[in-house]
Amino acid sequence: MFCLSLAGPATAGEEPDLKGRESELDQVRNRIGQLKGELSSSETRQQALMKELQATEERIGQTGQRLRMLAGRLQQQRARLAALEKQQQRQQNRLDLQRQALAQQLRAAYAMGRQERLKILLNQQDPAVVSRMMVYYDYFNRARTEQMVRIGDMLERLRGSAKEIADEEQRLLALQARELEQRQRLEQTRELRQQVVTVLNQEIKNKGQQLSRLVQDARRLQNVIKELQEQLVNLPMEGVDLEPFKRMRGKLRWPVKGRIKARFGSRRAGNLKWDGVMISAPEGREIGAVYHGRVAFSDWLRGFGLLLIIDHGDGYMSLYGHNQSLFKEAGEWVETGEPVASAGNSGGHSSPGLYFAVRYKGNAVDPRKWCRRN
Repeated sequence: MFCLSLAGPATAGEEPDLKGRESELDQVRNRIGQLKGELSSSETRQQALMKELQATEERIGQTGQRLRMLAGRLQQQRARLAALEKQQQRQQNRLDLQRQALAQQLRAAYAMGRQERLKILLNQQDPAVVSRMMVYYDYFNRARTEQMVRIGDMLERLRGSAKEIADEEQRLLALQARELEQRQRLEQTRELRQQVVTVLNQEIKNKGQQLSRLVQDARRLQNVIKELQEQLVNLPMEGVDLEPFKRMRGKLRWPVKGRIKARFGSRRAGNLKWDGVMISAPEGREIGAVYHGRVAFSDWLRGFGLLLIIDHGDGYMSLYGHNQSLFKEAGEWVETGEPVASAGNSGGHSSPGLYFAVRYKGNAVDPRKWCRRN
């Protein structure tokens, strides 16, 4: 009884503590569940926005490519119009010369005979001389007249062609204006979506999560390169008369003119380092291929935006990321210096520029050792 009397109060005193601790644990569990739900909801929204951002950037890239093609067509039309105008001026000059020659011939014929054609026929001069004069007179007049008619017809055709080209130029200008308007709307949409993504990133990410995202992006790119190498290993390279890429070390031209703001091997986040270089460049500036090769990849990739990868053979590849537009499709051949893209900030990047990297058998190498110092 004594023992029971001692045990009873101790148990009664512990029950409130246990219940309080269980209540606190329940609150903690509930809060953790809420946080997980909020995080999951934010990540879901972020993924949806990233997909929408991807689609918008792809549309912007396609619009930029169409604008570039339109600019080329417009330049060709203007060149054709200028050539026709020069040809028309030459024909006009020829016509003026023929008119002057005909006028001189008439004056010369009048000075020789001081008489009109009918009087020449009725005069008392030598008939043989008169006959020759009339034959020459008629021959030159017909020749000059026929030539004037031909030149006049040609001028009419040239005027018609010039009008047709001018009308085509106006149509191209109107189409270009519509494309620019569409691109402006897409740019506004992309800026709005990118702002939302930035807010979500601030809400759900700390430095550790940012590092995790960068690592995932790098791993995704590495998987793409590995798959491309497996697919391209047995495909022959064109341009066998060119120097192999491995002999171009230190001789390549940089893909774009700009300042390097992130160097190869420099710290990016945590222990993660840059496996390429970031070159600042104004949006829309053309990106040139550093060497002859075949486009192995031309698409949007998370973390790198609109990305272009060129295979140069023997395991060498060059990478161009964060582009505004891509000018080449996978499988196309490109020459050294040929425009392949335009600089941008796709992939959620904050400022326009170019991510440029060189890979050898999947491993990153320093682009500065491959490109010229200047």
